[in-house]
Amino acid sequence: MSEDDGVVATRGSAGWSLTRVLVDERAEPVLLFVEGAAGEGKSHLLQNLAGLPESADTPRRWWRCGDGGGPPDEAEHIPTLWLVDDVHRADGDELRRLRQVLEGLRPGSAAAVSYRPEELPVPGLPLGALPMTYPSGMTVLRHRLAPWDEERVRRAVVQALGEGCSAEAVRRLHERTGGVPRVVVDVLAVLREQRPAFTGTAAEVEEAGTPARLAELVLSRTYALPPEDRPVVWAAAVLDGPVGRDELIAVSGLGASTGTTALLRALESAALAELGEDRYGFAVPLAAPAVRASLPGPVRQDLHGRAAKALVRRQPVPWAAVADHHRAAGDSRRWINAVEKAAESAAAASRHQEAITLLERTLATPGLPPQVRARLAPLLARSAVTGLRSDQTVEVLAQIVQDASLPAAVRGELRLDLGLMLCNQMGRYPEGWQALETAAAELREVRPGLAARAMGALSSPFWPGNSIDVHREWLVKALAAADASGDDAMRTAVLANRIALATSCAEPDAWELVRRLPRKTTDPARAGQAARGLCNAADAAVWLGLHERAADLLAEGRELSARSGAPYFEHNALGAQLLQEWWTGQWPGLAKRCEDFVASTADMPLIASDAYIVRGLLALAQGDWGAAVSWLSQRGTFGSEDLPVALAATAAGALVRLALARQEVQTAARQARAAWSIVAGKGVWPWAAELAPWAVEALARAGDGATARAMVRDFAQGLGPGDAPAARAALIWSRAVLAETEAPARAGRDGLLRAADLYREAAAAYGELPRPYTQAVTAEGAGRCVLAAYAEAGPGPVAEGEHTAASAESAADCASALAAVAELESCAQRFTDLGAVWDAARARALLRTRRPIRKTRPPGRPSHADELSPREAEVAQLAVSGLTNREIAATLHLSPRTVEQHIARAMRKTGALSRRDLAHRLGGGPETVSAFSPTGNSRPVRRSEIC
Repeated sequence: MSEDDGVVATRGSAGWSLTRVLVDERAEPVLLFVEGAAGEGKSHLLQNLAGLPESADTPRRWWRCGDGGGPPDEAEHIPTLWLVDDVHRADGDELRRLRQVLEGLRPGSAAAVSYRPEELPVPGLPLGALPMTYPSGMTVLRHRLAPWDEERVRRAVVQALGEGCSAEAVRRLHERTGGVPRVVVDVLAVLREQRPAFTGTAAEVEEAGTPARLAELVLSRTYALPPEDRPVVWAAAVLDGPVGRDELIAVSGLGASTGTTALLRALESAALAELGEDRYGFAVPLAAPAVRASLPGPVRQDLHGRAAKALVRRQPVPWAAVADHHRAAGDSRRWINAVEKAAESAAAASRHQEAITLLERTLATPGLPPQVRARLAPLLARSAVTGLRSDQTVEVLAQIVQDASLPAAVRGELRLDLGLMLCNQMGRYPEGWQALETAAAELREVRPGLAARAMGALSSPFWPGNSIDVHREWLVKALAAADASGDDAMRTAVLANRIALATSCAEPDAWELVRRLPRKTTDPARAGQAARGLCNAADAAVWLGLHERAADLLAEGRELSARSGAPYFEHNALGAQLLQEWWTGQWPGLAKRCEDFVASTADMPLIASDAYIVRGLLALAQGDWGAAVSWLSQRGTFGSEDLPVALAATAAGALVRLALARQEVQTAARQARAAWSIVAGKGVWPWAAELAPWAVEALARAGDGATARAMVRDFAQGLGPGDAPAARAALIWSRAVLAETEAPARAGRDGLLRAADLYREAAAAYGELPRPYTQAVTAEGAGRCVLAAYAEAGPGPVAEGEHTAASAESAADCASALAAVAELESCAQRFTDLGAVWDAARARALLRTRRPIRKTRPPGRPSHADELSPREAEVAQLAVSGLTNREIAATLHLSPRTVEQHIARAMRKTGALSRRDLAHRLGGGPETVSAFSPTGNSRPVRRSEIC
């Protein structure tokens, strides 16, 4: 029990009653019984009662029963706080003396008496069977200590080991310790001292074993029983959970009468506990391993054999537990049979991870006969394909498929599932592709349905490498093989693959194919494939910009995935949901949702790749460029070159944009060429949408206008007539970029105004989707081009009242410039509302560079003696976001020296000692931008200031 727990207990009603008596010598006495099982914190509570500050002047008298001590005589004549511990240990004489003390408590006195209820000689009577004569005015209370709940265990874990413990590990610790505080603390001590250091997994909690104190307690209670009664405790240890009387006695090997007597004695001695109606076992589950370890091997094997026979009589049969008992009993044949039944039962109930764990453990057993491996491996493969990543499964299957003695059909099926896992869950595409091609050939004659499944997988366009034409060829073969097989499940599987290709390429019949998925089927195999088809279609809809349709498909796909027990498909849908939220502007809390998803899939970096990319895009928009590079590069967990093509293109587009912002034009151009070659080689052109505008800009600014124009041309030709609104908006944006970059050399002012029109068209297209962030970025481009065109018309801004032909050729030009300024002000505000710190700062900087001077403004700068000026606040916010002085200068159109001065003034005014300290002084990171946004710099511009 922690200090906090003791404070809570002593401040409860019982604690207040004691305090009331001890501060008033005339108050009637109070007797508090403190009841708690071993390790629940009784002695700790007494210590806290002894430390009550309100009664510091009252004498304390400690009495620990069973140690031969007793009450001092003088204590009976003055107000006293009696603290009596371990009453269950007291013999008859000591109980008699204790009753005398308690019956004679004077006004102003109190007593707290603790005991273990499970060890009382007379159940429910801590002071023995003799009647107790309480003084008429005495208040008698009982405080029952209780085990910790899971949240309290979690707090103890954090206090002892830090924040690195997984939720599953905390849950397992709570279950195995029963929440008993002493046991929790002892297990945490073991984990803290273990080497290698504790990493926070549930497996490590399981491996920590039984703490020494608990083992000593349970073994002493067990071997205090007569030898003929001990088998009932041994049976409970082997069964390791709450069990009924008849089952417990059957496993013990005792007869009904003898067994019942033994159970009663075990309960009386607290070796076992009653855990519910007709449920018996250990009060602390971790006690069972200590008892099992104390048994001789032959005795333990016999107990396990009887346990297996007993469990088979349950309905439903817990086959996994039966298998464990047969194995422990040394019965290999029955063990393997039970493993098969357990795996089949788990898979049929969509508990695929349970089946995977059991089969991996079984197949890893040395010396397992080849025919057994051939029977079990396909069961493992089938569950693993729809489960989550398991490196062990991949290695097991990779070894088994090398066995030449396996039948061709078995080997082909295993190779098919191995290929699917390598591609989908591991990201090892070249190996996976080769395995699938080999499987398709092996299965073509012996298992045409499975051959169709392999061919359908080869039609998937997501993986880098082969072109869309290769995937289409495999799809034709898959459709023919599926039809020839007569297998409805395989037809559904190939339909799901056809949907993936058709929706990704925005083919006209794509959504009609989706409607053909058998959503209502009761066949688990078809339901799982239908879930895959829905999730693939939802993912494609997100990329295409069909966000309303994507929302419906995501909900439907996740529900069917959960119902059919397909966590891999469900996780894919969760990743697509993060992309959906990024593009549609649902940014509040999105960074944390991404980080939580990455944490929950830590051993599956490929399946978390959507979350990595979205988190990187957020960091870029917020100005945290260092974090952006890290997240966009998968934080080193997974090679970006092995990402699915759409994600790789998106990450590349963001990195090209970042290089351009840093004025690293040649680097940006090199990255753009490499990424474009991958997208063009694949030929799924809607996936170029997040790369094309930045790639075009990088090539154009690097002086390679011919390649930039070729990119736009290829993008337009590749899209075709399909319904891909996000890609069409990106195509317009790319044309706008090309027009803007070529305008100074070709068409000057007219070219810039043409670019502005294209940017407005792109912004309108993004607004229809909706994609508010990209809409604001393209709207900013329109305003930038108009103001640049306005600047082309004359030498620059003029003072109010000095209207000349050089500053504006017509009233229409003036109105256009005003509209551009208003649009930029709106963009800056939209960026701020989203939390896009960097974009907001860039838009405001653009406004300042283009806004004309005001003749009516008083000379000199406004005074900001003690407060940050708007410019200082803006520079400081970008600095704490992680940008270097040079990067801030490029964003705000300032010199690095000016940036350095602004940061120095900001640190002086806030008292910050460093940039890190400046972040704390400003109140946080990028999320606080609105509190420091230089709103004065985005004031409305008067017509007279421009015209």
